[in-house]
Amino acid sequence: MLYSSAQEWRDAAHRKVLVFGMSGLGKTHLSGLLRGSENWFHYSIDYRIGTRYLGETIADNAKAEAMKVPFLRDLLLSDSIYIGSNITFENLSPVATWLGKPGDPDKGGLPMAEYAKRQELFKQAEISALLDTGYFSARAQTLYGYDHFICDTGGSICEWVDPGDPQDPLLNALSEECLLVWIKGDDAHTQELIRRFDKAPKPMAYQPEFLERVWQEYLNENKCSEDDVDPNAFIRWTYAKALTHRQPRYAAMAKWGVTITPDQIGTLRSEDDFVDLIATTLPAAG
Repeated sequence: MLYSSAQEWRDAAHRKVLVFGMSGLGKTHLSGLLRGSENWFHYSIDYRIGTRYLGETIADNAKAEAMKVPFLRDLLLSDSIYIGSNITFENLSPVATWLGKPGDPDKGGLPMAEYAKRQELFKQAEISALLDTGYFSARAQTLYGYDHFICDTGGSICEWVDPGDPQDPLLNALSEECLLVWIKGDDAHTQELIRRFDKAPKPMAYQPEFLERVWQEYLNENKCSEDDVDPNAFIRWTYAKALTHRQPRYAAMAKWGVTITPDQIGTLRSEDDFVDLIATTLPAAG
């Protein structure tokens, strides 16, 4: 690990961490707390995806929808209006909306072929954004003068790595740059995430093999064709399965770093509290 002991972590002139875990457990909240201290640079993977790697694709998708409306089509063709996405750290909806959901087009669903294509584009964008971590870590210090750095990852990071492989290129690149920190939820957190998702389902990125398996299972169980699938019903049905699929992958990734909980994050009030918390997860001496 980047810091071999609690003392080395406390003494570090430049602390660098990468937080991972399911969406909704506190990654962005923690990042915002540290950013608010004005000593930490907040690098959001989803923001980087939406602005650098998929920004034009997302805008083009919105333009394609607008082109279906004659009034807007004429304004676009005459360059009278501009369409773009307003992505912020707190509002990443343009990325999720573009990613979409598979199923009945009359209910806003995408054909599975198009959905799978977007999944692959997102995968490549996320991997590229993760590999930019070192660049932004150096940039935060040399260009902006930040002492410390936090990388706020998306929930799907575990889908693109093999944590059991000590030579995994992505995990090696990330662990050489940052201390990996797993935000581990318990059963109660999982049930709360499911409840929230059921109330407001949102698109997710899945490992291709997992997506293919659950898609076929859904079609078989419901005896329906692709165009009969209710997009929201499918992603609600898939969500709990995705949590179960991801948990052991996160746990294996945790061996590359340290583990904290959402409840511990909830007690933090300052960057000093965070420094103390991470210190408790590391050996006293290297």
